[in-house]
Amino acid sequence: MPGNSQFAYYFQLALRSFKRNMVLTALMVLAIALGIGAAMTTLTVFHVLSGDPLPNKSGQIFHPRIDPRPMDDYSPGDEPHDDFTRFDAEALLREKRGDRQALMSSGAVAIEPRSNGMPPVRQDSRFTSADFFTMFEAPFEYGAPWTAQDDAGRARVAVIGSELNRKLFGGGNSVGKSLWLDKHEFRVIGVIKQWHPQPNFYDLSVERGFGEPEELFLPFSTSRDLRMDAQGNVDCWGENNKDEEGNRSLSAKCAWVQYWVELRTPQKVDEYRRYLSNYVAQQRSAGRFERPTAPKLDSIMQWLDFKRVVPGDVRLQVWLAFGFLLVCLLNTVGLLLAKFLRRSGEIGVRRALGATRRAIFAQCLVEAGTIGLAGGLLGLLLAQLGLWAVRQQPVAYAALARLDMSMLFTTFLLAIAASVLAGLLPAWRACQVTPAIQLKSQ
Repeated sequence: MPGNSQFAYYFQLALRSFKRNMVLTALMVLAIALGIGAAMTTLTVFHVLSGDPLPNKSGQIFHPRIDPRPMDDYSPGDEPHDDFTRFDAEALLREKRGDRQALMSSGAVAIEPRSNGMPPVRQDSRFTSADFFTMFEAPFEYGAPWTAQDDAGRARVAVIGSELNRKLFGGGNSVGKSLWLDKHEFRVIGVIKQWHPQPNFYDLSVERGFGEPEELFLPFSTSRDLRMDAQGNVDCWGENNKDEEGNRSLSAKCAWVQYWVELRTPQKVDEYRRYLSNYVAQQRSAGRFERPTAPKLDSIMQWLDFKRVVPGDVRLQVWLAFGFLLVCLLNTVGLLLAKFLRRSGEIGVRRALGATRRAIFAQCLVEAGTIGLAGGLLGLLLAQLGLWAVRQQPVAYAALARLDMSMLFTTFLLAIAASVLAGLLPAWRACQVTPAIQLKSQ
């Protein structure tokens, strides 16, 4: 490889060559840019959708799955249900076999502002238990989460998001202030900073996990005590009672509650698997469970893969875009061959004056890399334009389609690597030029 001084010299030669063959150079830069722009647009969308939403501890957070449904419509190999019945979720929560555990459901609550003149609004909410915030690393700006004692006592406490705090209380420390929800008074005990895991792995029933961030969190036990409106998917079977809570009651044969557990060591994971198997066996003996389905315990990334959070069309678009990039590279190979072989006389003179084949090869690769750098700059602009077009689409993840620093670095790395790869064959052909033949033809 050339040293720093040689590299600078070859770079200067590349710039001079660009000026002598501006049209050919422009075609190569455009070919690289189009391929890079298409590839980075789709790759960025894929990167956003397939990223780890809890990178610090995703390997310690698990989603249990059991199957309380009857044998009706059962087929061997069926997966356990995604959600829990309220009875099973509360049973597992009481037994506390994990380091932390949380049950939850989405909800909708009417907020009645009583001081700033705002009209009542309907707020998407999260009904959950105390460990939710610590387990999922929700960052607090003010205050703290409620406790297990608050869960047990059905305390009327609330944690709110920073945006809701700004709307209702001007953004200051609102801990201790009153909040009227569904005509009941609650006390604010914590304010979360801007926090929105992407995807929203703990409840994928809301727009495949790419909906708006939740701004209101209430104890699950309190929400049931006050008969608040729970939302999300509900799967019921058999006969259910017609009491006040209906499908959300403790005895209802309905799966609608999400459940997560934190297990910090592989030994605890194995123990929890055995615990789930024993629990299912007990419920089967009691006549509640009928299916022979084995329970599952998925980590966050396994869960996202199982639910196919990344849409199939996005995966297809990535493959098509990189196929287009390959076509652009093949065109670039042809253009570089034409460019380098056109300079056979110049290369022959350099070889006759003592330049080695290695030096010629390195010079051509530096020139190809410089073309890639220019193509990367233009490709970056095209990728930004492509991502802007994605953000205009009516899909839940549209707002996430933005280049981060890692994707920015990848853009230039891919552009330079692709152009150098495309330049290997033309550079090798160029360094095979025979000096004697070229001098004779001059």
